[in-house]
Amino acid sequence: MLGERDFRWFFVGYATSLVGSSMAPVAVAFAVLDGGGGGTELGWVMAARILPIVLVMLFGGVVADRLGSRRVMLAADVLRCAVQGVFAVLLLTGHARLWAMVLLVAVWGLGEGVFLPSLGALVPSLVRREERLPDANTLLGLARSVSTVAGPALAGVITAGYGPGAVLVIDAVTYGVGALALARLSVASPGAKAAAGETATAGETVTAGEGGREGSMVADLREGWGAFRSRRWLWVTTVQMGLFNLLVWAPFLVLGPLTAQRELGGARAWGLVMGVYGVGAVLGGLLMLGRRPGRPLAVATVATIGWALPSASLAAGLPLGWTVAAALVAGSGSAVCGSLYESTLQRWVPAEVLARVTAFGGLGAFVLGPLGLAAAGPLADRVGVAAVLAFGAGWQLLAAAAVLAVRAVRRRGWDGEPVADAAAVEPARSAAGAG
Repeated sequence: MLGERDFRWFFVGYATSLVGSSMAPVAVAFAVLDGGGGGTELGWVMAARILPIVLVMLFGGVVADRLGSRRVMLAADVLRCAVQGVFAVLLLTGHARLWAMVLLVAVWGLGEGVFLPSLGALVPSLVRREERLPDANTLLGLARSVSTVAGPALAGVITAGYGPGAVLVIDAVTYGVGALALARLSVASPGAKAAAGETATAGETVTAGEGGREGSMVADLREGWGAFRSRRWLWVTTVQMGLFNLLVWAPFLVLGPLTAQRELGGARAWGLVMGVYGVGAVLGGLLMLGRRPGRPLAVATVATIGWALPSASLAAGLPLGWTVAAALVAGSGSAVCGSLYESTLQRWVPAEVLARVTAFGGLGAFVLGPLGLAAAGPLADRVGVAAVLAFGAGWQLLAAAAVLAVRAVRRRGWDGEPVADAAAVEPARSAAGAG
């Protein structure tokens, strides 16, 4: 994959910007705390980033399918580069007020919300041979995994030595590198070809110019929703991810540090758990390179069973070593699931609606996460930390079994055209003006 020019350029730019993006939250947190803020103020700033992502994700999918993913991603990187540059200047000059931080972080979140749906739609146009699509997604997943390990560690060192403003300068530069890489691509996203009135299939290289499509945004959203809900395997796995974030991952992120503080040795122990989770994701990505299971969604669903293990270990009061081992397995499962799910999505959803379908999937997966984060603490106060974590672990096991029982998920392969989807593909293409 790295031998292909366009993918290589994109990978370098994307991986570079990921490192900066994973460094920035550490710097922003300490900027708030160093400015005299506390937990409440930090919560406002964190929410100011997350909420715009959820709110604009569907809009981002529509715009990407209309204008082309590469163009939208380029604009998003330029916007985020400018935002982090301004933020850095305010910190370095001592003029960063809380309201300014909230505003800048919200604009940062807007850029991310527009970028994410475009990412899934762009990747197939960078792959010349469809069978290499899983490797492309695995490499991008590896970049994300490595950045989650390296970014926070680098940010901690730089923040301690030079202050949070220096970290945001680096983040702005990495977004600039990402924008330059996107500008050098010689392919347009598949959505651009559909915008020109032609049919583009997943994985097809497109060199036509990018243009707009006629029709209202509501009609575009309706078309994307129709393509999403007509695929049972897609909405079933999205519901699984949404409930996972609500019932398993959000409680783990809130109650895990609390358990580590009380029973495992404090922040260092929790940092070890999350760091090993990232290492597991890297190992899982390496394991997936060159592999294309015949039933990708079935394998991806089996991999999600590992997500139950860290919560189960904490709930059972096991020693730190067991929780670290559980995090390693969970991280590996995350990489396997992510690679196979993204590849299946890009293989079976028509290119002209791919960004919108990706947006609906992302919205469904993450919209309940903030509720889980807010509810985990109060619920643990009522029923106990162990009970909440144990319920999450048990739920994950039951959810994986239930999803595997769905024939559309279990039998989904790389080839053929299952009856369940055959009737949905052509109407979606025709509605997009390609029929």
